[in-house]
Amino acid sequence: MKRFARAIVVAILGWQVRRLQKKDGYKIVAVSGSVGKTSTKLAIAKVLSRHFRVQYQEGNYNDKVSVPLIFFGQTMPSLFNPVAWLAIFISNEIKLWQKYPYDVVVLELGSDAPGQLAQFKKYLGRIEIGVLTAITPEHMQFFEDMDAVAREETQIANLATLTLVNKDMCPPQYLPSGGILTYAIEQSADYKMTNLNFDVAGCNFDIETGGTKIFSAQHEAIAEPLLYAVLAAIAVAKKLGMPDTEIQAGLADITPAPGRLQVLNGINGATIIDDTYNASPEAVKAGLKTLYRLNAPQKVAILGNMNELGKYSEAAHREIGELCDPVQLELVVTIGPDANKFLAPAAAAKGCTVKTFDSPYEAGDYVKTMLKPSAFVLAKGSQNGVFAEEAVKQLLANALDGAKLVRQSKQWLRIKHKAFNHS
Repeated sequence: MKRFARAIVVAILGWQVRRLQKKDGYKIVAVSGSVGKTSTKLAIAKVLSRHFRVQYQEGNYNDKVSVPLIFFGQTMPSLFNPVAWLAIFISNEIKLWQKYPYDVVVLELGSDAPGQLAQFKKYLGRIEIGVLTAITPEHMQFFEDMDAVAREETQIANLATLTLVNKDMCPPQYLPSGGILTYAIEQSADYKMTNLNFDVAGCNFDIETGGTKIFSAQHEAIAEPLLYAVLAAIAVAKKLGMPDTEIQAGLADITPAPGRLQVLNGINGATIIDDTYNASPEAVKAGLKTLYRLNAPQKVAILGNMNELGKYSEAAHREIGELCDPVQLELVVTIGPDANKFLAPAAAAKGCTVKTFDSPYEAGDYVKTMLKPSAFVLAKGSQNGVFAEEAVKQLLANALDGAKLVRQSKQWLRIKHKAFNHS
């Protein structure tokens, strides 16, 4: 029944989007990839908004049902609420009679299994720029191997006239051929971020194209994942003809989304790097790299399970454990079954002090007792069975900052409390 309802909704919405595209001359920028999609989408939208009228969605509407809603500025009701869907269809029809008020629509295209990206072709017939953020292990219970992941993620190149590819996060054997430009921090690329200078307040850098510096800028980001989003936004804006002065001004509008490398004030003068929205091996490596680069009298890593890795899970968790450096980390705290079973012993074998927990509430309470003045804390993990944001909540200097964390709706809080029998 649910599959039938989805099919009906997608058919109607797709028909409406195709008609909108034929009627109005807006451009589409679409972001796909294993990690970093939402941050990159938001960065692009914020920068482009300095020059264009931009339509986008703050959250992660990224499947074949929710993406069409973005064009019309609609929110997604339950699939089993026919009255709400009828109201959306009628509202869309009314809007189709009006002049479209946007120049650019920025989308995030998600895929949990092979063949899903290709489905967007049914109604996204004209994507000007695609952005491929990464090809890394993801949803490995549905993908046979990394070749299968790459085949899926590189479908963006078949949907877009031009594809911008993160060269640092996409192995060379998987790079699409033809119609691509690259962006990178570590490797040579068409758009390259160079001369990075980090401190706790952010980063200064230069942007080069073709080996020539085009401008210098700064941003509050302290980690590469958000800087990749910044760089992608710059590249898209340049391709769409934005002046450099407007691009530079737009960088100030890029802020971390909840749970995606946002910096929060903690108790005892601590600094918390909140990266709790989700976790994959490459994202955890980037988080640890960031923590290691910063100077602090004490560094603590709260590392939760990396879910949905299938047969790769044991090796991936052991690899992260082996990257835990006892010189850098005074304490490693793990949450969740595979993190506790595989990551924790590997970190302990490297000489780290490790404490394991099944509950984020217990983990947060423990770390709270261990924090020294001016400590730095990295919190990273997937959602189900982990919810590391609840550990972060125990460490905040201002309880009101809890509203800045991911998954804080009443429904999510009920789910989390029930999962861990926490009152």
